[in-house]
Amino acid sequence: MNNSSRNVFNGNFEKYQDPEYYDLEYQNYLSDVPFLAEWAEKSTGPIIDLGCGTGRVTIPLAQQGHQLIGVDLHEGMLGRAREKTLDANLSIDWVLQDCTQLALNTEAPLIYMTGNSFQHFLTNESQNQLLESVKTHLSDDGVFIFNTRFPILNELAQVEESTRTYTDKRHRKIREINTETYHPLTQILHCTSVRETLEGSNENSVEQDSISLRYVFPLEMERLLTDNGFEVLEAYSSWDKKPLHASSSEMIYVCKKR
Repeated sequence: MNNSSRNVFNGNFEKYQDPEYYDLEYQNYLSDVPFLAEWAEKSTGPIIDLGCGTGRVTIPLAQQGHQLIGVDLHEGMLGRAREKTLDANLSIDWVLQDCTQLALNTEAPLIYMTGNSFQHFLTNESQNQLLESVKTHLSDDGVFIFNTRFPILNELAQVEESTRTYTDKRHRKIREINTETYHPLTQILHCTSVRETLEGSNENSVEQDSISLRYVFPLEMERLLTDNGFEVLEAYSSWDKKPLHASSSEMIYVCKKR
């Protein structure tokens, strides 16, 4: 791993401190897999999954016969991915690296980043470094696909506090208090969650974590991609290819290296 201390993911890892539980929470979210599989079928050669986490998308694409390189900076998440594929005969290389400083010694026709991971790059510099790394590892006319949340101003304009009670994947009854504060000058949303276990294992225990997420506006994103050597082929509001619109909740970009 190359000088990972420069990457803004450091200090923003609390949501991923329990990779097994994270996997339980998100392993059934697969709406992006058919979209990416369609592009994978058009590709010849290795496919790079950036911010691959526990392999939620990496593994299904490898099961379809594609060669995958899964890259993540969180050793625990990668460790969980390796555990899941330990006895599987799949063509996957799990690599611990900083996505802004990739050194994979290969080029790929397709690179993707899902799970809104683009929002973890909190500064202009880190966004540029990410895109430069991607461009360096794309083959000529290669395609980069990623998603990020759409900035809905009336939702971001106020401090949002909410409380919910639910039963989690480990069959514990949880009371969760969430606080979200958006800072317009940095376009960063700071989210804090406090969870108290009401029933089940570790009853009465309290856990807290936080995460910071950068929002980018559509025209800002177009200029960012263009300035970093990409052509936007498509911009969608969902993985089923609905067009981007004012009430979108996310933005999905398909970009080609120029």
